Amino acid sequence: MANTDDGLAGLRIETPPATLREIALDRMRRAIISGLFEPGQRLVERTLCDQLGVSRSVIREVIRHLESEGLVDAVAKQGPSVARLSWDDARQIYEIRSALESAAAAECARSADAVVKARLAAVLADLDTTSKTQSPPAILDVTHEFYRIIFETSGHTIAWEIVNRLNSRISRLRVMTLSTANRTVSGPARIREIYAAIALNDPEAAATACRAHVAEAARIAETLLR
Repeated sequence: MANTDDGLAGLRIETPPATLREIALDRMRRAIISGLFEPGQRLVERTLCDQLGVSRSVIREVIRHLESEGLVDAVAKQGPSVARLSWDDARQIYEIRSALESAAAAECARSADAVVKARLAAVLADLDTTSKTQSPPAILDVTHEFYRIIFETSGHTIAWEIVNRLNSRISRLRVMTLSTANRTVSGPARIREIYAAIALNDPEAAATACRAHVAEAARIAETLLR
């Protein structure tokens, strides 16, 4: 008798397809981050069911998850609504980003080899292309990949977990600052400075470039949120 285990070995699903809940979550998250849903706007289950074509149970799961990400506020007797951004919250996020990203960039600069530098250069090329399209969601995806490589190379895995927990709010702030004049030019330029320092294996310059990049974004956000 043939061994069915051997026969099915080639059929293993390495990357399972996204579930309906995961698709709905991704679309809702992107809608909030991009500003399609405004801060303070109520999220009505029946309307969302119609818009996304999913059941109320899926919508409730999605809203609970978005609440854990800090994108949704659930107020008793009022229902869920899009969380409002405050400067105090944003300030803390920028302070965390500055500390974690500068430390990771410095360590990445110390250990980056030709392979890592080539990966970062390829991401920068993508960033140049997406910046010209003026598409914040595309810029967010590429920027996230740039930092993922930096944190992965630095070995700062716990720090990357913290950044990922804050990622939805970080992305929301990024979209907000990208909407201001010239930020789709100055932001990528700052990121290129971080790469240049890593390419030279200069930890101090990499950390300084990171802090400058975050500080510039924080100044823009403070002007918008105060």
